[in-house]
Order: sequence, then C-alpha cells, then structure tokens
Amino acid sequence: MQASKPVVGVDLGGTKMLAAVVDSRGSILSEVKRATKSNGSAEKIVKRLAGAVQRAIEASGVPREDILAVGVGAPAPVDPQTGFIHDATNVPSLSRFPLGERLAEMLALPVFVDNDVNAGTVGEHALGAGRGTSDMVGIFVGTGTGGGVILDGRLRHGFRNSAGEVGHMVVGFRGLAGEPTCGCGRPGCLEAYGSRTAIEREIRDALADGRKSCVPDLLEANGKKRITSGILAKALDAGDGVVEEAIDRATEYLAILVASIVNLLDPEMIVIGGGVAEALGERLVEPIRRAAPQWYLKKEGAEKIRIVLAELGDYAGVLGAATIARRAMEEGRGSS
Repeated sequence: MQASKPVVGVDLGGTKMLAAVVDSRGSILSEVKRATKSNGSAEKIVKRLAGAVQRAIEASGVPREDILAVGVGAPAPVDPQTGFIHDATNVPSLSRFPLGERLAEMLALPVFVDNDVNAGTVGEHALGAGRGTSDMVGIFVGTGTGGGVILDGRLRHGFRNSAGEVGHMVVGFRGLAGEPTCGCGRPGCLEAYGSRTAIEREIRDALADGRKSCVPDLLEANGKKRITSGILAKALDAGDGVVEEAIDRATEYLAILVASIVNLLDPEMIVIGGGVAEALGERLVEPIRRAAPQWYLKKEGAEKIRIVLAELGDYAGVLGAATIARRAMEEGRGSS
C-alpha cells in the first residue's frame, strides 16, 4: 500500500545537509550527509540536495519507484503550500527561490518544504519527546532561537506562515544604550538574550573586563575560534563561573519565554532542543523548568505542564521533514 512506502526527509542547513530514507514506522533506513556549500548558486545547492537524496535512496536499497515523497526542512521562512523560500539568511542564494518546485523537477518525486524548526518540532511531536501530546511547543536553542507550534495535533503555520518565531518575541526591550541587538537588527528579542550567540557575547564581555575563565584555553586546545555548545559544556564541567553566569542569564530569559507561551497557549508540553540543549542537557532545561512557573497566570495544575529535553538530537529535522511529507501525501496534497 502507498501509505507504507518510505519517504525521504532532508534537513538543509547553512553548513550541511542531511538526507535520510525513513520507513512508515519512523525508522531511518539510510542517511547521507553533505556540505551545503551555501556560497554557491541556488541551482548548485539544489543539485547537491538532489544528489544527496538520490544517494540516500540508493544506500537504502529501496527501489526508487517505492519512494513516496520527499520532505525538506529549510533554514528560512517558507510558504509550505508552494515550497517557495523567502529570505534565507543562512543560505542567501536560496532567498526568493522556488525550492520545492525545482527539487521536484530534478527528482521527479513529490516534494514538500517547510521551515527547519517547524520540521524539528514535528519530528519531536511525532517520534520524540512529544509523542502522544495534543498541544506542544518546540523551542530550539542554537546559534539563534526558533520554535514551532503544535495545536490539536497539527503544526500551526499561522495566517502568514510565520507562527512559532519565538526567538523574536520581545522580552527585554528598554530602549537603553548598549542593549543587545538581535540578528534581525532590533533590540529586545529573546534571541539576543537566550541563544548560543547571546551566551558567547556575555562570556566575551566578561573576558574583556578581565574576568578569569577557562574558555580561552578550551578554545585553543580544541582549535576553535567560536565558543561552541561543546565548549560551553566543557567549561561547565570545569566549574567555570563566567560561563555559569552567562548560562544562568540565558535560562532566565528562556524561562520568561516559556511562561509567556504557557500564558498564551496553555500547552501540555514544551520541548527544548537545539545544539545548546543537546550539549548542556538538563543543565539548561532544569533551571527553565524551575523558574518558568513563577510567571504563570494560572498556578493551579502548573506542574502538569511538562518542560522537557528533546530526544531526537540531529535527527529531529529529517524525521520531522519525512513526517510532513508523509502526512501531505496522506491528505492528498500535491507536491510543493
């Protein structure tokens, strides 16, 4: 039967792309990882993407005619009905580009495209930490902070396909000189306080003020210039006070974000994922879980709202993209 056929899920990032063939139970049959080479043209990136999908299909041993569809999570605002990419900050050449249409032409398969964090949220809801919930919100903390919203078991896109942009909820705007600025260019966004970029800024400011930290030594030992999530985890392991303070500040703002989401949507579960969450685990999530309820309007039953760590790691995106494609086919929607 068609519903039992495998699909291909793709997580397209600014530095790498991961394609995986996924069966009807959500098991990965094969996977292929390639560099995105995001400085290339849109056509070259799509050709690399098509090549990764084809190689994953070949590695799975599944006949091409038995592949049901392809789902793609892209790091940009997307029109999920057409697969059209809007402003793609991490892959600029894909801005204003019909990714779904071009990839479908190259592969001769139905293709469905959504935002990458939406895909990760769907993955966690269908196959990860959020299994069995009706209302769930995903928050993914990495270089930036993004989110996805599941209501009544379905991904919510919003009137303009921009629902879930939790990183740009305003949590700190005071109009003061020196207020941290978000990557979008505006002050006050959650992302300017609760992301790896924000944590790194806090640490570098402390180092510039002469604070002692093991971070410079860790960067040198690991051949890194950027303070990665892995470096943060190692510094915490070493009991580094500067890093502890920076992460404490980030978790305070993330707790405010969680409380705001709870007050607006009252979901059953908040799932926290992304590179920072994966590296720090409960050291990131537990302070958020502990602090958020103080800002809930309704205190009764507050303990029933679960704030949990994501389970799928790097595979949330491909599994979510595969789930989006499968559901689209089951609903009879045409290829994007």
